[in-house]
Amino acid sequence: MTTEPSLPPTSLTVPNAITLIRILLTPLFVILLIQGRHGPALAVFLAASLSDFIDGLIARHWQQRSPLGTVLDPLADKLLLMSSFILLSLYRFIPPWLAVVVISRDFILVAGILILKLFDYPVAVRPTLAGKFTAAAQMITVFVVLLSRQVPLPGTFLQAWFLLTGALSAYSGIQYLARGLELGEQGKETSSDEGRHG
Repeated sequence: MTTEPSLPPTSLTVPNAITLIRILLTPLFVILLIQGRHGPALAVFLAASLSDFIDGLIARHWQQRSPLGTVLDPLADKLLLMSSFILLSLYRFIPPWLAVVVISRDFILVAGILILKLFDYPVAVRPTLAGKFTAAAQMITVFVVLLSRQVPLPGTFLQAWFLLTGALSAYSGIQYLARGLELGEQGKETSSDEGRHG
């Protein structure tokens, strides 16, 4: 999380439209998973993941970043991944502890942003390198788990991947928490300076 001036408002862009489609794919993915149709659920998940790559590519190369996109894109990712981890843990396809770690990390991140916003700190969410690796690991986790319902995969591989995803999620969560606390301290110092000079 870093501070930066707000971007100028723009109309609905192509990347935003693609992101909205990804949000609409999440309920379909959930329904297919609940129905036990793991093959179609995997196909929808892959389509949603591909749309995430495409909208980011368009936004970067065609200069179509927008304030709406900075909100919609992470929201779409969180909806898809949190829905996936909750359902997969309920069906015992992944260990419940992994879902707790992933969801707790996202809860801490969102709560931190809301708290900083509450105190009028201009906060923009910028994923760290660890955050990017974590997001990739979480998406691969959902992919390999659904794939394992179609093609048998070694249990040791799955367990090792669960441990890696959990470790990355915990580390990136701690990293974001530390950055949030740092921003909070900087905000306090700024307020104190303004009070002294006011």
